[in-house]
Amino acid sequence: MADKDEIRGSRLRRAAMMTGTAAEVAAREAAARALRVGGNDGRRQRASRQQLKSAETLVKVLGSMRGAAMKVGQTLSAVDLGLVPEEIRPQFQEILAALQQDARPVSFTSIRKVIEDDLGERLEAAFAEFDEEPIAAASIGQVHRAELDDGRSVAVKVQYPGIAEAIHADMQNLRLALKLLNVIAPGIDTGPIAAEIRGRIGQELDYELEAANQHAMSRVYRGHPFIVVPDVVSELCRERVLVSEFVEGHRFSEVRGWPQEERNRLGEILIRFYINGPLRHRLLNGDPHPGNSLFLDDGRVAFIDFGFFKRLSDEEVAQQIASTRATYEGDATSLFDVISGLGALPPDPALAEPFLEAYTAIFGWLLVDDEVVVDSSATGAMMRAYTTMRSSPAFKTLQLPAEHFVMMRAVMLLIGLLGHLQARGRWLDVAREWLLSEEPATPMGREEAEFFAGRPYPSPAVV
Repeated sequence: MADKDEIRGSRLRRAAMMTGTAAEVAAREAAARALRVGGNDGRRQRASRQQLKSAETLVKVLGSMRGAAMKVGQTLSAVDLGLVPEEIRPQFQEILAALQQDARPVSFTSIRKVIEDDLGERLEAAFAEFDEEPIAAASIGQVHRAELDDGRSVAVKVQYPGIAEAIHADMQNLRLALKLLNVIAPGIDTGPIAAEIRGRIGQELDYELEAANQHAMSRVYRGHPFIVVPDVVSELCRERVLVSEFVEGHRFSEVRGWPQEERNRLGEILIRFYINGPLRHRLLNGDPHPGNSLFLDDGRVAFIDFGFFKRLSDEEVAQQIASTRATYEGDATSLFDVISGLGALPPDPALAEPFLEAYTAIFGWLLVDDEVVVDSSATGAMMRAYTTMRSSPAFKTLQLPAEHFVMMRAVMLLIGLLGHLQARGRWLDVAREWLLSEEPATPMGREEAEFFAGRPYPSPAVV
């Protein structure tokens, strides 16, 4: 069991470990690149072994970090960024998958103290029953099942004691962690990653803010035919304690083996929640992580964890739709006008075509008028296209707005989920509702349209 002193004290050990491993991995990656240049099969195999060792080192380092910094590793584990040659990608992603596993829980004694300190009363006064064994342990807290006096089953998410201090201290280690990531994947621009993590720390640690986010999303989807967002028990939510309705379902690893038709259906639900949803109700959950979906026996999907969250304005939604519409139409000039109009690019028309190529690489799978099985390795092509564009001197000043960055991150993670599901669909039919202002083309779309009809949410087609 990890305890408060261990969580607080481990930062210095991680810093020392990262300093040494960064140099070690740099040497290993340089050797791997040298072996691949003009090498025979034997040399290439040795290079592959070097890169797999680098992945194991990266998992050890990122897996030891807590909070938002750990999401860097979870992002890498959920998508295939094409960091290694194709022949070893399955083994590479399998190693990174360790970052999706539960963290080590802390003792129940420590958890009880956090709950009682925040609620200002004994645990037994707040809950009729409380299971001392956690049902999940994540990067900054763990979850216990409990029962209220009125008989409701609830999930109680509790922050680890001392975790706030540890996370803020870990920001000193973040530079080293990203340097290590940059050694393994030199094409990744770590600047926006660092900025996003720093900007999200306070929000991630504030469970009262997350509870407000979850309650807003729960109100939107209450009674929805195939999406469930468990509501919070507001009177028991505090800065370090979040209590919500308990939902039991299958994990992502289980549904990957379900029949193709069912996986296709789940794929459409994921797209509707993570892409169509925000453009309708202006609430963006930017963390399509495998652990944040529960698949119910009745066919519905429950979504949990709303710490990585953004509320969109009508203007931001209009810009997002306009840029995607221009990408769909292959209109480089219109796309450039939208992005440069935000101040993200200098007004140089020569930049229009390469920018369209990069956006097509990221969103193209959604805009094809044909059935598509999303390949999770497509995220590698996206990253390479984006990196190639960013490496050009003309794009040095590119600074995408926050909502574009968050949406692009969400789309990449979503592609990872769809790729692991091997879901097949004509995904453009799902996007037509907000992209082209068309009536729903799928049965689920018509069912959802009926549910939202007459509700006081702006039309998804507002531009």
